[in-house]
Amino acid sequence: MPLHMIKLCVGCDTVEELVDWHKDELATGRPWIMSTRQTPRRAEELLAGGSLYRVFRGMILCRQRILAVDCIGAGPVSRCEVTVDLDVVLVAPTPRRAFQGWRYLREEDVPPDLAPFGAEPVPPTLARELRALGAW
Repeated sequence: MPLHMIKLCVGCDTVEELVDWHKDELATGRPWIMSTRQTPRRAEELLAGGSLYRVFRGMILCRQRILAVDCIGAGPVSRCEVTVDLDVVLVAPTPRRAFQGWRYLREEDVPPDLAPFGAEPVPPTLARELRALGAW
């Protein structure tokens, strides 16, 4: 069973803004890398089909498949680079409290996929409202 990672998306409020930030990577085919200070001890489990789930303003809205986890540098300047797939998959908006850094996300806690980014079946604002009302 794969293990997933969840991280707050600070600095943008929507999936569209996140994709706009990374247009260069999308256009040139360069890898999309998420940097963090802490290297996951369970990297092998993340690489066995895990995804990076992103939280925007208290809601999990999308995920990207994790392709590689690399430790760069040593000592106080070391960091971890998590390479993710360029394809962004929208998920059912799911509330999530704020936290620092990243956390593991178990398979049973992941929200269901909605559609690939750009093929949106339900507008995000409507999906958030339905989820908040318990109708989704």
